[in-house]
Amino acid sequence: MSRTRDLVADLRRRMGQDDPMPEVPPLPTIPPPPMRVFPVEHKRSRFADKAAKHTTALVGIGHVGTRYATDVVLQFQAELAVAHEAVAAELPDGWAEQQGLLALESRVGSHREFLLRPDLGRRLSEQSLARLQVDALRGIDVQLILADGLSAVACMGSGVELLNHLARDCEALGLRVGTKVCAKFARVWIQDEIGQETQAKVAVILLGERPGLGTGDGLSAYMVYEPRVGNTDGDRNMMSNIHQRGTPPQQAARRLALLAAAMIEQGTSGVDLDLSQLADLGLDDGYRAPQVREQLVEKG
Repeated sequence: MSRTRDLVADLRRRMGQDDPMPEVPPLPTIPPPPMRVFPVEHKRSRFADKAAKHTTALVGIGHVGTRYATDVVLQFQAELAVAHEAVAAELPDGWAEQQGLLALESRVGSHREFLLRPDLGRRLSEQSLARLQVDALRGIDVQLILADGLSAVACMGSGVELLNHLARDCEALGLRVGTKVCAKFARVWIQDEIGQETQAKVAVILLGERPGLGTGDGLSAYMVYEPRVGNTDGDRNMMSNIHQRGTPPQQAARRLALLAAAMIEQGTSGVDLDLSQLADLGLDDGYRAPQVREQLVEKG
């Protein structure tokens, strides 16, 4: 043993602490946890309970600690899958011709390119431009365009219904409707080139809008007076959320036809269009029954 160790041992003895591991008092007895913990029952507030009957939004969904309930998370994931499916969908070859529409395509070569290059979706391919110049009516009041946009599901769903209702409503107002066309891999601004080539006073494009949770079938309508390449979004008017749980196609068609007539009468569109001059936009449709959010996941 070294001298240092001897000195330390002697010091401990003199201090009465020669035992390096003194006894530790016993730990206090901890009662066992209960056999089962019953969570507090979730109850929605009266406001949330009433509000949920009039909207498809998530209202009063509750939580478990800091997390959403399992059924809420599963519903969210299922609705997100619906949105992904809508974005990934494509118009089948020959679909436009089957609907009696003049089939056109943008300059996009594939669906992936369509998502990555919005600029190519705003202009027609050379073949489509030549087809439009030969087969489409010119010098018309309203040029109607159906397009896939970001949801081919919406285009193939209520898109044709909206297109046909709008054509009839425009003609009922005395407007001359041109050749109905369908543009694949199309963005909003493609309406400028199509309307410019057909010499239309107003161009209307109906295309699948960016899907939201559980709403992969929504359509948007963009309208522009004197369509020409180079127009900006300030020159356009638009209506979104056109689907059965939003603005139904038949109701939307009536409003869009009235807007087209107003554009021609006022000679403008976009921010310069005076909507106060319209006595009726088809808004008085009475009370609408509460909308129910579709449950994609059943509770266990």
